[in-house]
Amino acid sequence: MASVTMFVNGQAMSGGTLHDALHRARFLGAVDTAPGYRFYSVRDEFPGLHPVTTGGVAVPGELYEVEYDLLREELLPREPEELELGVIELADGWGSLSMRMRRSALDAPGVIDISDRGGWVAYRKEIR
Repeated sequence: MASVTMFVNGQAMSGGTLHDALHRARFLGAVDTAPGYRFYSVRDEFPGLHPVTTGGVAVPGELYEVEYDLLREELLPREPEELELGVIELADGWGSLSMRMRRSALDAPGVIDISDRGGWVAYRKEIR
C-alpha cells in the first residue's frame, strides 16, 4: 500500500481526540515546520496552520507515515471544514502533507492567532 508523510499539530497528535484515526500510521518523530506559518486556535477546539510570506514562526507537531486509505477513510473525514489538506515545509526543508487553515476561515468568529504560544499542546495547557 502506498503511503505519504503527514504532519499533525493539533487533535491528531498523541493524546488528542483524533489520534485514533492514525492507529495504523507509523510515528516518525516530533518535528517543527519551517518558520513560514502563523498558527491559529479555532474556538479553542482545534488549531489551524496558515502559510505566510513574512512574520512566520515554526510550529511544533508530529510526523507520521500514513497509508492513503487511512488518510482518505479515517482522518480526512473527521477534519473540520475550516481546514484543508495541503503541503507544508518542515524545518529540515522536506515537505509533508498537513491540514492547513482555509484562507476564508481566517476571519471567522472565534479564530485567534496563537503563533507565539509554542504550539497547540502548550496553548491548551495555558488556557486550562
